[in-house]
Amino acid sequence: MAGDGLVLSYSGCNFLRQRLVLATLSGRPLRIRKIRAKDEDPGLRDFEASFIRLIDKVTNGSRIEINQTGTNLYYQPGLLHGGSLEHDCSPSRSIGYYLESLLCLAPFMKHPLKIVLRGVTNDQVDPSVDGLKATALPLLKKFGIDGESLEIKIIRRGMPPKGGGEILFACPVSKVLQPIQFTDPGKIKRIRGTAYSVRVSPQIANRMVESARGILNKFLPDIYIYTDHMKGVSSGKSPGFGICLTAETTNGTILSAELASNPQGQGAAVLPEELGQNCAKLLLEEIYRGGCVDSTNQSLALLLMTLGQRDVSKVLLGPLSPYTIEFLRHLRSFFQIMFKIETKTPEEEHMGGQKVLMTCVGVGFSNLSKTIR
Repeated sequence: MAGDGLVLSYSGCNFLRQRLVLATLSGRPLRIRKIRAKDEDPGLRDFEASFIRLIDKVTNGSRIEINQTGTNLYYQPGLLHGGSLEHDCSPSRSIGYYLESLLCLAPFMKHPLKIVLRGVTNDQVDPSVDGLKATALPLLKKFGIDGESLEIKIIRRGMPPKGGGEILFACPVSKVLQPIQFTDPGKIKRIRGTAYSVRVSPQIANRMVESARGILNKFLPDIYIYTDHMKGVSSGKSPGFGICLTAETTNGTILSAELASNPQGQGAAVLPEELGQNCAKLLLEEIYRGGCVDSTNQSLALLLMTLGQRDVSKVLLGPLSPYTIEFLRHLRSFFQIMFKIETKTPEEEHMGGQKVLMTCVGVGFSNLSKTIR
């Protein structure tokens, strides 16, 4: 990374979303060189190009320049505009890939965002729409981003490789964010979940539920896993099934885990029983890692703390994921903000793995795009 003047310069294709999102929020222009320059198929992939088009749709006055081979990208951010939009996501990544970044940008639009996204709703790579609905929306509410219009609605499910799913995401605008003190995760009180199946036997969802409950009932009686079987038009274009589990604590912490079946025609067939058991074990592992925010939403929590008022925010996290560590470096580059990081040993916390207490003072970011009425 090097800064020539105000333009931040990076090389390589990693963390493209982080860089574009933070450039948009901080208003700093960005240049990325050597995107897969040595590959046989150099340049941006179709899902990255689709993501850049989405950023262009939600902003007004952005300047995006890409060279012929797609290996160099220059981005000068415009103002976040919002409004009612539609976007067809590339089926090679799921809608979660796009939605994660929209969750970071949506509260700072000029007009409340209401967007319909089409594509793959659940796959094995990105967070599913179910997972983000269960974990990210309650997190936004903690920072004071709330209102009846905050919702993620699954209209159709779409599994890879062909997709065909559709969701609606709506988010109100927020003038300023509240600082948070979120350091006590509390005890697990209940587990909820959704087992979904599309274009396969409805029995498969029940088999996943049974096997997941077989493991989780040893720890907790309050378990309810919904089955969601979609058929006809609302089932997308490819068959598949999966399960998303969330554990909720007495203090409102929500931890999640999810698994989906292999895409049609790829890899070995997976038994629904195995999928349910493995997802239950993943959830137990997430609970062991602990913290007040699950590993999927660490970067969202840190971003909202950074953009909060000039006041101290604290949050207790489990071990930081590699994605989050890189995100902290980017926050320093774009917002000149450093977090105080304290490790908490399991003995101090009396449970689970090693925790990290993250503390920062917000930069006092206020939503300049929002019209003053």
